[in-house]
Amino acid sequence: MKHNPTEVAALYPDYLGFIFYKGSPRNYKGDIPLLPKSIKKVGVFVNATHIEIKERVAQLQLDVIQLHGEESADFCKKLALNRKTTTAIWKVFSIKDTFDFSVLKNYEPYVSAFLFDTKGKAKGGNGYTFNWKILEEYPSSTPIVLSGGIGLDELDQLSEILKTDLPIVAVDVNSKFEDQPGLKNTNKLQLFMEKLNTLQSNV
Repeated sequence: MKHNPTEVAALYPDYLGFIFYKGSPRNYKGDIPLLPKSIKKVGVFVNATHIEIKERVAQLQLDVIQLHGEESADFCKKLALNRKTTTAIWKVFSIKDTFDFSVLKNYEPYVSAFLFDTKGKAKGGNGYTFNWKILEEYPSSTPIVLSGGIGLDELDQLSEILKTDLPIVAVDVNSKFEDQPGLKNTNKLQLFMEKLNTLQSNV
């Protein structure tokens, strides 16, 4: 979110993401408007310090810390020990053609979910999906947030992967629902949410 969080919040998504990374065109500044209590606020950080993250969490009452850089398992451990108890940690891993799932093991004790997106030139918002069949090798019970180029055209693929035993707990959408970086098209989002809810009810 950047330009129209209030309008998107009126659709009652489960989460709204706010990027705190100066290198992103979606970098969020200022306060977050009052949101419905059911919506969890996700703060997205890229190689930020513990102090920077802690200050943002306290200032904006973030519910989730999403780590989108090269943060180590030790970094996550220290963050988990120092965060407020109700703040979850999601660690992002980007996938292209292959992925070594063994790297996840050291993170498992400290994160609430792994977010998998598409490896590209930019940190997120690249607009295309990775090969989801790679997730068939997923060895963990840690919940998954599925991301990377998901839009209306991917609903059939979503239907299939939601039928598997993968512990997918959320679907993260971004660039395919934007009229410009950080400005979401609420009509497209509403249609996607309606269709996704229908898919989930049939799984």
